[in-house]
Amino acid sequence: MSVIRSWARTDIGKKRKLNEDAFLADDALGLYVVADGMGGHAAGEVASAQAVASIREALVEGRPLLESFAKTPTVEAREQVAQLMERAILKACADIYAISSGDLGKRGMGTTVVVLLAMGKKAVVGHVGDSRVYLFRNGRAHQLTEDHTIIQEQLKRGLLTKEQVATADNKNVITRAVGIQPSVAVDTLVTDLLPGDLYLLCSDGLHGYLADDELPQLLAQEKEKLSALLVDLALERGGKDNVTAIVLAVEAEAGSGFMGDEHTDVEGKTEILRRIPLFQHMTYKELLAILGIARGRQFEKGQPIIKEGEQGDELFVLFRGKVEVLKAAVKIATLKAGGHFGEMGLVDQAPRSATVVALEETSAVAIDRDSLLKLMRRDSLLAVKLLWSFVQVLSERLRNTNDALAGLKHELDEVRAQLSGVHDSPAGGGGPPPFGD
Repeated sequence: MSVIRSWARTDIGKKRKLNEDAFLADDALGLYVVADGMGGHAAGEVASAQAVASIREALVEGRPLLESFAKTPTVEAREQVAQLMERAILKACADIYAISSGDLGKRGMGTTVVVLLAMGKKAVVGHVGDSRVYLFRNGRAHQLTEDHTIIQEQLKRGLLTKEQVATADNKNVITRAVGIQPSVAVDTLVTDLLPGDLYLLCSDGLHGYLADDELPQLLAQEKEKLSALLVDLALERGGKDNVTAIVLAVEAEAGSGFMGDEHTDVEGKTEILRRIPLFQHMTYKELLAILGIARGRQFEKGQPIIKEGEQGDELFVLFRGKVEVLKAAVKIATLKAGGHFGEMGLVDQAPRSATVVALEETSAVAIDRDSLLKLMRRDSLLAVKLLWSFVQVLSERLRNTNDALAGLKHELDEVRAQLSGVHDSPAGGGGPPPFGD
């Protein structure tokens, strides 16, 4: 088990008359929330406070499911806790909308929300709006949420470059918020909690003053003082908005014997996934989402993993061990850690084109078609990247096949020319060619 310690700070900022940010940092529950309200006339403050209360209530009610997931974090259980997080934020959305509908002074109020809920060695993140979650792991900073803003949409569509963001109009216009409408689309992510990890939850009043390239150095500061340091930094750089930061550190439980293997395993898996053509364009967050739907598989020496001619819908990625690929009982390849096979099973239901057998004890993960399709439906950008990668992989295979066929045709033409020369040359006084020519 992991132990989490947290530190939080909020500030009204230098320009606002009211702090419309709300937060919750509850180590006992493992629940952390930052909400940035909007609406004016104290409505933003009401919306953010209600969001925190509604989310806490819904997640406390779902505690039995969360405890079950902490003990047995299967792919199916991951899906259930992600759905629970989604329902909790949707409850907040409905509650805020109901309040605003009954009070003209609060009509149109809403809030951004970012939530992290820790369960054993896992955490589920829920997100709407432009508040953020960062992960600082192994000296690298990763943004685990994607802003729901007009600017981010323009970046994704290539209408804007990162260099143009600082001077762009409508920088703070968000495309999703909790409570503006009766419901809202919620982004979720289930990830690992590894000893040594540091997470930062913050409102845009903080991250608006932080540059990506300075995050690793900033987040490496003394964790007990980090939330105060970051808020002070935002105030020094302008403090035009309310500023809120929650820092939580994941520590190994006393006597757990943590030696860094978990970090090495997770980081190794993300790097191996990144080297696979299908996933080469993925961000760290997207790679974590892919790993989240993967199932760990272990194979003994001599055990078949897939068989030629059988149906299959899984992609296998090797992390340890070695396998042999056979076509019609003829060895055609040997794959080691980092190798992968079976990706066409994600596309169609054609029979497997080869047999793969473990040559030694082998560890792999399997990604099945249905789980991948569900993930793609939830994350449209990830879906576009995957589809584009599939097109590139298939295009390369088509080119290689055409090259191979062209080479084979050239060889056949040469053989035909040689045979034609033999047949046309005199043999035995002009008689027929020898038997078998």
